[in-house]
Amino acid sequence: MLNILSSLLAPTIPGPVTVDYLVVAGGGGSPGPNASNNSGPGGAGGLRSTVTATGGGGTLETALSLSRNVNVTVTVGGGGSGAANGSNSVFSTITSTGGGQGGFFPNEGATGGSGGGGQTYGDGAGGLGTNNQGFAGGQGRESSNYPAGGGGGAGAVGQTPANNTSNGGNGGVGVAVSITGSSTYYAGGGGGGAVANAGNGGSGGGGNGSITLNTAANGDANSGGGSGSNGATGNKSATNGGSGVVILRWLTASATISVGAGLTADATGTDGSYSYKRFTDGTGNVSFA
Repeated sequence: MLNILSSLLAPTIPGPVTVDYLVVAGGGGSPGPNASNNSGPGGAGGLRSTVTATGGGGTLETALSLSRNVNVTVTVGGGGSGAANGSNSVFSTITSTGGGQGGFFPNEGATGGSGGGGQTYGDGAGGLGTNNQGFAGGQGRESSNYPAGGGGGAGAVGQTPANNTSNGGNGGVGVAVSITGSSTYYAGGGGGGAVANAGNGGSGGGGNGSITLNTAANGDANSGGGSGSNGATGNKSATNGGSGVVILRWLTASATISVGAGLTADATGTDGSYSYKRFTDGTGNVSFA
């Protein structure tokens, strides 16, 4: 009887919290400032998710089981500034790799979450993507029209322009994710610039290329999109990749979240039986209770 009574009076200890995630790294930049050839556009940041297939054609990942009242790290990667890859984004044990910068003579497009597009000089190669995070960038073309290849995206390879075109290559498309209840594209590659008929960035925040100077688009903030590249002549300005984003989702009835210093986050949202938190900048700790 005493054992039965003790078990009835013993406190119930809640189990771990199951947390879905979308972790998108910052997109790569496009170097830009050179008068003799066209630099390539930036590749998209790596994309990892438990609610949609990951970037690069990877499979759905498994939600994390987190102990209560234990801090785990969240880092939102910044976009690459000009001649730089994007920065990694992190949630606990999950890391997404920053997008590769666009190629710039004598360097090819950089490898990253998705690869940066190739520059025109010598038909520069696009950078490679990271397995299960993103795709390669498109090759650049050296011709009288100087088109540049598109940056890789989470959903497709960046486009390599045809030899007989003056169009820059389109960036690879992003991936649609509905972790907040609304379908939103993330991690599109940047579009290649050209002398005429510039390429477009992929859906998901990749910046459009440009035929004119200093007008190519940066990747959208919190999209992980790669930056577009400018036209082939004159003193072109560098463009920057879009910053990344981390979004967490859990059953509302199962837990509440605490956010530590150093992180910028939206107010907690709800979608049916789920709650979610969107982190847009910084690095710090979160915990669930």
